[in-house]
Amino acid sequence: MLLRDSEVARQVRVYLLDMEYLARTQPVDNLVHTDGVSLDDRIDQRITHILGKTVVPMFNALIETSGEHRRELIALRAGVQRIERRLHQHHARLKRLEGVRDDRPAVGVMAAMDAMNGRTFERHIAKLLQRDGCTNVVVQGGHGDRGVDIIALTADGRRLVAQCKRFAPYLSITSPDVQKFIGSAKVLYGADVALYVATCPFTPEALSIAAEAGITAVHRGVLEEWSAGEPLKILE
Repeated sequence: MLLRDSEVARQVRVYLLDMEYLARTQPVDNLVHTDGVSLDDRIDQRITHILGKTVVPMFNALIETSGEHRRELIALRAGVQRIERRLHQHHARLKRLEGVRDDRPAVGVMAAMDAMNGRTFERHIAKLLQRDGCTNVVVQGGHGDRGVDIIALTADGRRLVAQCKRFAPYLSITSPDVQKFIGSAKVLYGADVALYVATCPFTPEALSIAAEAGITAVHRGVLEEWSAGEPLKILE
């Protein structure tokens, strides 16, 4: 689009379309091997290889020899490199999610958590945070934790704190519970991401206060999905 009136742009477009066609239609090496790699995975890997090993170097050569459209070519190259990075990220995320789903129990996710004691539940939440890319995860629940059970850094470097409550499903997290956590998370810890994780529901007032204060309420339903492999939106 940036170079639609130039001969260089026409050549680039034709080349990219040819490369995509080849990646989608040519036989993939070792197709007969049953190594667990799907056809879609191999196609993604081939496209990524073409982008990184062929298309980007082609742009580099064009940039060196083209003065008239240098700026536009640099912008196009940056776009191709972004696509290449996103393909790598997409592939890594799929592998991570598939691995988690293969390892988790098929049934009884909440039943297992209901049977945990408080400390085991905190460690379970810490493992979920690590699974979703968090680093420096520390379980510090107990005396002197100042109202926060877990501290960590998100994958993109934000400071995270979590409060974990392993309550019976017929109980509820109330607005005073959330208000107390707001003080700990925002004032004492200066958290960018604050999770209140519970095996029970939240009252409507508690949910409202949490939303206003920027607290992510991980109630029983969300917790079940998270434990079953669905990442928390706030951590993406």
